[in-house]
Amino acid sequence: MAGAGPGITLIVLSSEEDTSELRLERLLQMVFGAMVLLVGLEELTNIHNVERLKKELRASYSLIDSFLGHSELIGDLTQCVDCVIPPEGSLLQETLSGFAETSGTAFVSLMVSGRVVAATESWWRLGTPEAVLLPWLVGSLPPQAARDYPVYLPHGSPTVPHRLLTLTLLPGLELCLLCGPRPPLSQLDPQLLERWWQPLLDPLRACLPLGPRALPAGFPLHADILGLLLLHLELKRCLFTVEPLGDKEPSPEQRRCLLRSFYTLVTSTHFPPEPGSPEEKTEDSAHQPQVPRACYLVSGTEEPGTGSRLMALQMGPRRLFLLLSAQSPIHGLRGLATHTLHALTPLL
Repeated sequence: MAGAGPGITLIVLSSEEDTSELRLERLLQMVFGAMVLLVGLEELTNIHNVERLKKELRASYSLIDSFLGHSELIGDLTQCVDCVIPPEGSLLQETLSGFAETSGTAFVSLMVSGRVVAATESWWRLGTPEAVLLPWLVGSLPPQAARDYPVYLPHGSPTVPHRLLTLTLLPGLELCLLCGPRPPLSQLDPQLLERWWQPLLDPLRACLPLGPRALPAGFPLHADILGLLLLHLELKRCLFTVEPLGDKEPSPEQRRCLLRSFYTLVTSTHFPPEPGSPEEKTEDSAHQPQVPRACYLVSGTEEPGTGSRLMALQMGPRRLFLLLSAQSPIHGLRGLATHTLHALTPLL
């Protein structure tokens, strides 16, 4: 267009032959969301100084790089918040609410390794993509005792910055507050933290191993389960782990890759559109009973005892994706998935 100023075009290239359109679309959405989060929409849409914008965008590089690497998180793909289930969740939740009221901000969460342990109701009401991006940002930053970080909310406040305050309670476990000009970071003094969190030292320590595991120690899972992904599509939250049981093949990296690929395949081709999407709203309700509720994929059948089984099951707002060992009998996959989903339902 004649007279148009400089603009931004995002292009994604993949060297993987089987990379899906869904994966690439969601990657682009996350990258753009990261740019808005750290620079603001105004700077991206009304570019007055290209060189200055280049410098400002450097703040988003480490976050964008984390989407391109082999992350232990999956929210970039599912657009749901990566969560963990702490052993004493109700106690942590109660303390978090009390601390939020005392500190004067409604948006407070507790995070371990980029995953949400507990959060206030207002934090859970954050829109997409900031609900996913904020924990991811905290998980991608180098360790620091405290931070006062300006952020824009791509959905809720793309042009006016907020402040993201983070306080390290234990190495890897951070308290995060989203607020306006107040409170100043200096107001969150050690006495305030000690009053609320010192009595909970043991429950807080119990959160530290939950990063890769997601589920509390001793949670009953079938021995054949090598990895799982549970989505709650209405709450926009998910549990993701490839380390439910000891050291077995394939490696955790391979398990994550298998589950991500299976999620993409099922979401693109088998399961109905996610709630609230335009495709679902226009679909004739008479056809709903014909929508698949379960599917599975078997690999390595040419050599008995090798390969893996992948099972997906949908019940109400929840979708469960399981990676199972090659020894798991095919005829029992649906029963095992149903039992597992019922066991996980009270958690998410």
